[in-house]
Order: sequence, then structure tokens, then C-alpha cells
Amino acid sequence: MPPADFKQKLLAGLGGDWPAPPDLNVKHRETIQRDGFRIESLTYEAEAGDPIPAMLLIPDMVSPAHPAPAVAVWHQHAGQYHLGKSEPAGLAGNPMHHTGAALAKEGYVVLCPDALCFEERQDPTGKLKAGNYERFEFLRYVVDGKCMAWKNILDMQRAIDFLQSRPEVIDEKIGCYGHSMGSTHTWLIGPWEPRIKCLVGNCCLPTYKGIHREHMLHCFPNFIPGIYEFGDTPDIAALIAPRPLHMNFGELDGGSPIDEVRRGVKIIANNYAAMNAETNFSYYIEEGAGHVLSPVMWDKTRSHFERHLKS
Repeated sequence: MPPADFKQKLLAGLGGDWPAPPDLNVKHRETIQRDGFRIESLTYEAEAGDPIPAMLLIPDMVSPAHPAPAVAVWHQHAGQYHLGKSEPAGLAGNPMHHTGAALAKEGYVVLCPDALCFEERQDPTGKLKAGNYERFEFLRYVVDGKCMAWKNILDMQRAIDFLQSRPEVIDEKIGCYGHSMGSTHTWLIGPWEPRIKCLVGNCCLPTYKGIHREHMLHCFPNFIPGIYEFGDTPDIAALIAPRPLHMNFGELDGGSPIDEVRRGVKIIANNYAAMNAETNFSYYIEEGAGHVLSPVMWDKTRSHFERHLKS
């Protein structure tokens, strides 16, 4: 199926067009000073009455008079619903994933929002805990003719709106990064958000073929109703072409069977080649590694942003 036709099928499976954005209605909560950057805790609205809690990391040398490139960081899942934005912002969780703080120290403005069901976006009634609330939200969107991926994409579009509203950000130099579920978010948002100039996904390309074969229970953003008839997750990532995309994988990552990853990256590469953009897609498979952000994976991530956002 031609990519343009597949994209239309994908839009229908996701739930159709997204609504016109309301006012961001930004509310500042507090400022936290860190070594080399400050963190602004704030909210902005994805939909009217739907505030997204986020951390904005601004390097000390960056100001409206001296703006910088920006990176939106989508956090992981890991079944850790108490963690969202705080982990990449460097305030909690695994130091391996303090990626937003690391990027801020390299001079990028970084936005770390909470995904639906995580950290401050858990059940406001307190009735449903952890994965039960995620299941509830996924099913709520399904009966409305949409899916959780539709809502995730909407929220990520608003993240880019927010970054472009900030005078410290160079509008045409915005990238995004994510590990695990954050990587899923990366290839989900990529086809729909041309304002994101380069993307990096770390350790997540679970194909439906692999999920079915291995009987895997993956996080809900991976599941788009009706799409498997027309294509698989690599076909979605391929729609990012021709914009620069890099993907890292661990050879032993059980969540992304490596035989399916090898097949998937060929699909993505072929779409880039068809657009004469072969050099804009790259990937790295680390032998003996699992579901991690290794030093080599991080070095390739940094190099990708350096090349496409700072040049």
C-alpha cells in the first residue's frame, strides 16, 4: 500500500482528526535551580480543562535574547505509574533515564511532560490504581471511536505548541526523544508533527506480528484498532521520512524481538530510500544488550541531535 494511503488508514484507526487547539493556558507552579539549568514546573492545556503537568528545563546560558534548540522527552512506562516527567527531568527514578537533565546540560531547552495515566495524571477520583486506570482510559477512548495513541498524539502536539510559545526556543530546531513507551510515542507523533525536525527512539519497535507470536502484553499506545490489515508498526515509523530518525535497540530486548526489529528497520529504510533520504535514517543494534539506554546508545542519541539541531 502506498504510504499516503496507509497514512489515511492510520488516521482512521487512531480515531480521526484532532480538534483545534485551545489556548495553552499556561500556569507556572515553581522553579527549581539545578547545576547548569533551572526547572520550571508548570501546566499547559491539551484540551480545554485538561492541564498537562510538565517540567521545562532551561540551561543557564539560554534566554529570549540567546535562544536554543529544544528537545521534547517522552518518558518510559516500565509499569511505574508514579513516575513520569520527574525521571527524565532528573528528579526521581533511574539515573540511566535522566536524559532531559543531560540534554539541558548540553544546552538544549527540554520539555518533559506527564503522559496520560502517569505521575500527576493518574485517576483523579483515586478509585482506579496503576494499570487499572490505564486500562480504563484505553477502553474509554475505544468506545468513543478512538484509542489511547490518538490522545497521546494530541498531547504531544500540544507539547510542541508549548515549546514554540517559549521565547527561549528556536522554533525550527525542535527534536524529540523517548525510551521504551517514549520510543513508541516518538514513532507515533512523528508522522503527524512536521515541526519536529529530528527524532530518536530508544528500545521499542514491537511489531504486531511479534506481539502475537510471543503473546506479549505491551503498553496500550502500541495498539491502533484496525491497522494490522494494512500495515505494522514499522510502516508507521516509515511515515516519518524524510525527516532525520535514529533508532536504538538491544539484541536481547524481549519487548522488541530482534528478528522483527531487523525486518522492521528494512521497511523504514526502504521508505527513506524511496524519498532519496537514505542518510536521514539510521539505527543501532547493540549485541548482548537488553531493554536499556547504554552508553553507546546515548552517544548515538547525542550525536543525532548535535548534527540536526545544532548545525
